Amino acid sequence: MTSAPWRAEGTCDVGAASIRYRLDGPAAGPVLVLANSLGTTLSLWDAHVPRLSGFVRVLRYDQRGHGGSSAPQGPYSIDDLGTDLVGLLDTLGIQQAALCGISLGGMTAMWVAARHPARVTSLVAACTAAELGPAQGWDERAAAVRAGGTGVLAASLFERWFPPAVRAARPELQAMVDAMLARCDPEGYASCCEAIATMDLRPVLGSVQAPSLVLAGAEDPVTPPAMALELAAALGSGLVVLPGAGHIANVAAPDAFTDAVEAHVCGTARARGMAIRRAVLGNAHVDRSQAQQDPGALAFADYATRAAWGEIWARPGLDRRARSIATLATLVALGRHEELRIHVPGARRNGLSREEICEVVLHAGVYGGVPAANSAMPVVLDLLAGEDDDAGSAR
Repeated sequence: MTSAPWRAEGTCDVGAASIRYRLDGPAAGPVLVLANSLGTTLSLWDAHVPRLSGFVRVLRYDQRGHGGSSAPQGPYSIDDLGTDLVGLLDTLGIQQAALCGISLGGMTAMWVAARHPARVTSLVAACTAAELGPAQGWDERAAAVRAGGTGVLAASLFERWFPPAVRAARPELQAMVDAMLARCDPEGYASCCEAIATMDLRPVLGSVQAPSLVLAGAEDPVTPPAMALELAAALGSGLVVLPGAGHIANVAAPDAFTDAVEAHVCGTARARGMAIRRAVLGNAHVDRSQAQQDPGALAFADYATRAAWGEIWARPGLDRRARSIATLATLVALGRHEELRIHVPGARRNGLSREEICEVVLHAGVYGGVPAANSAMPVVLDLLAGEDDDAGSAR
């Protein structure tokens, strides 16, 4: 049984560009991609990752020309940006993912959902549009950046992205805008402007098969709620309008934004809990549990799925590895050997080594009682030895 890091980051060569990415969350399980807006980097999503990574593997990346990604010679098209994302998924071995993109990221996500529908499990299109003319405005912005760099846009973008009340309450956001713009290559930024200028996804939206949600900022001057309503109608999706938010709605209203994404991508507490339960305990164990016919047993399994797995195991305060440590220590101290037989393999799936699991038993012996650890250790060692037997039979 192998383990993978809780976090991974790097750069992938996807053909025409080199794309910087970061993965946060469990080592296995469903993936949610967060795609950035024009002029921002993957740090745009920092506030959302702790909660979302309790349920899914969160993949963030910098669009070409932004942050740590390369800036090939332009001009670019939305096809180029969408192909970058598909190439990133291919390189990381991700066959399917939920997509959530804001502004330019939403355009990229819709392109992938339309062109590669089988690879997209759900779609969130935030503060975006299928067509965003007039082209002349984007061409003029591209020319301004090529002439003076991205810094010439800092003041105007601060006003376009955030309503007056947000700017007054959080003036530090100007520094965030400045910092992210400073990490954008002028030619790359300008070429992305040209991608928006020539983009028209309206003819292909009918090819989107993924369950979709459109998010809008109530005070967004770029893609206002009326435009979001049109997009929702074209996608056949739901629409959530976030009060007090502008174009970069996820920064202005991070909790409400995360609530909407979590509900759409991860589902109810039971659905979230079932996904985590399967990821930790394995499909075989969960399938056996669900096959029970006794109504009382099924009712308790449903309660545990919602309360333990859908709520506690999904909280952002501890990752799954740490929760496995706490679970094993508690089960050893209480002498719950049947549960221990379930959670030792789960701990291995969550990245604990054999040596670390034995250390947990020893530590529990100090604080939970030597007799408890003494009786638990043979159970643990038997389970770990069984891994070798399973591997041998597989060979």
